[in-house]
Amino acid sequence: MKKFLFSLIVVGLATASFAQTPTSYKKRASLGIAFFLNDMYTAEKIGRTSLSRVLQSGAFTPLKEMSPGLSLQYFEGISEHVDFMATLSGTYTKYPFYRKSGVAPSVRSLFLLEADANVNVKLLTDKYVVVPYVTFGVGASMYNGTYFAAQGNTGLGLQFNIGGETFINTQMLYRPAISGLAVNHTAYSIGIASPLKDKPAPVMVTPPPAPVVAPAPVDTDKDGINDKDDKCPTVAGIAKYNGCPVPDTDKDGINDENDKCPTIKGIAKYNGCPIPDTDKDGVNDEEDKCPSVPGLARYQGCPIPDTDGDGVNDEEDKCPSIKGARENNGCPELKAAYNFDNKKVQFVSGSAVLTKVSKVELNKVVKALNENPTLKLFVEGHTDASGNDKINNPLSLKRANAVKDYLVAQKIDAARLTAEGFGSTQPIADNKTAKGKALNRRVDFKVQE
Repeated sequence: MKKFLFSLIVVGLATASFAQTPTSYKKRASLGIAFFLNDMYTAEKIGRTSLSRVLQSGAFTPLKEMSPGLSLQYFEGISEHVDFMATLSGTYTKYPFYRKSGVAPSVRSLFLLEADANVNVKLLTDKYVVVPYVTFGVGASMYNGTYFAAQGNTGLGLQFNIGGETFINTQMLYRPAISGLAVNHTAYSIGIASPLKDKPAPVMVTPPPAPVVAPAPVDTDKDGINDKDDKCPTVAGIAKYNGCPVPDTDKDGINDENDKCPTIKGIAKYNGCPIPDTDKDGVNDEEDKCPSVPGLARYQGCPIPDTDGDGVNDEEDKCPSIKGARENNGCPELKAAYNFDNKKVQFVSGSAVLTKVSKVELNKVVKALNENPTLKLFVEGHTDASGNDKINNPLSLKRANAVKDYLVAQKIDAARLTAEGFGSTQPIADNKTAKGKALNRRVDFKVQE
């Protein structure tokens, strides 16, 4: 990293002779657009192992697995060496939620919106053609309009001055997770930005006008106030308002002397005030079907409904028509409702063959699926630590498919089941004992959205 920073400084100094010479090098307010690639996986690999191991194994995420997107960027100089940068970015990606978040990783690409507020500390001023800088700040994201997260920002960048205070900006940004639903990831971007307004023209000093002889008093609008004292000389008014009519500050057609809300547009029915919003939910009382209870506009001012009455509202309930538990996102819990124990769903060592005990437990899952026809499940296969990933990864998927095949054989629709394999990466017991290995040869069930 030190060598990289030193190289950036050398490049910037080498190009100084080509720089322009404006009177000030504090960046004017500028707007830009950028293309970026989100790498959602490399940072987590480094966190689980180490940077040296990832470098040695070449385990960096390939370009085809990165998520491309576009961002809108705003720049403004705080000083000649410090810029403020705000970024709004959007991309479609498969969000790899961590296991501890309690949310299953996305199996399809959904929209990710990210907003960042950063400070760019430049090693050189905008006088130079090439300006290296370091950046840091904070950011927030919204995934699929449902999951919100916060992360930090730190990184490096290069700014290229192409004239007219227009810059090409390249950046490598690391976003460490702050909140529970965030994941560590990196972003690489390139964009262009230009000032929002033209550079102000120099102020021209003009000589004072020659003295003018005052004309005779004139009252054009015949309101009894001479034009020289009348702020509205062509419109009849009153002295109280310096010759202008009674004002209507909010332009709602009700003059200020009769308007109980003179600075806010309203209607005559409410004496110039807006239609009231009793419950302060942003939906006025005339359109609010629940005027005394705060709600949302999409529900006509009423709270989010809870169709199945299980205490989890429909927007958070993954099974909105089936009563369930809050801890299971509104879906029924197999363990509590059907005495199901997934630890008993096990396999013969080194194979995807279900034990007899496993089939007894799986029959409970069949019952749950038959009694809850809208319920969909992820079937996650796992192995013990015997063997390596080349053996365990496909074996875990075979085990998940073996469970799925068993359930389908019991006349469960295959479209309600998704099989996934995780190898030996998620043990629940000690792999050093036979009992622990048996427990690790298992499947887990999670509710699909």
